[in-house]
Amino acid sequence: MIQIVLIFIAARHVSCGAQTLTRKDRDSSRLEFIRDAHNVRKIDRTTRMEDYLEVIYELIQHKGYATTVDISNYLNVRSPSVTKMLQRLNESGHVNYEKYRGITLTESGTVVAKSIHHRHGILAEFLKMIGVDEDTANKDAEGIEHHLHPETLKKLEEFINKIKSEAR
Repeated sequence: MIQIVLIFIAARHVSCGAQTLTRKDRDSSRLEFIRDAHNVRKIDRTTRMEDYLEVIYELIQHKGYATTVDISNYLNVRSPSVTKMLQRLNESGHVNYEKYRGITLTESGTVVAKSIHHRHGILAEFLKMIGVDEDTANKDAEGIEHHLHPETLKKLEEFINKIKSEAR
């Protein structure tokens, strides 16, 4: 399984046209990568907002509806915090929310939630492929899914599909 990870890293290294850098250049590049990573996210949609959209989506898929109490329980936050975030998500056009009424995802909220769900699936599948147990893979994917560049996710998905097709 380690070979799979090394192959992926090597393929990514070659496909990026990596060059030999001095230590000073690498350190400088690392600082730039850190800065750029923090600039990638849209200001109007935070990781926490994505967590809420993901939970709402999953609740609707499993129960047919989502309530503030359900969201509070799954995210381990207090109800007033849920209400405040739902108001933000309502203002940003991701959910339809009225206090003491149901919560529904708008079209844009559904698109975001499905995207997060898809990212999670890709990461969890990759982690399971390299030998991580399912529970750990899902927990780790939950932490990583909001922070990977779309191109990285695309390459991961291509890699998974390639390995699957070769296994047939």
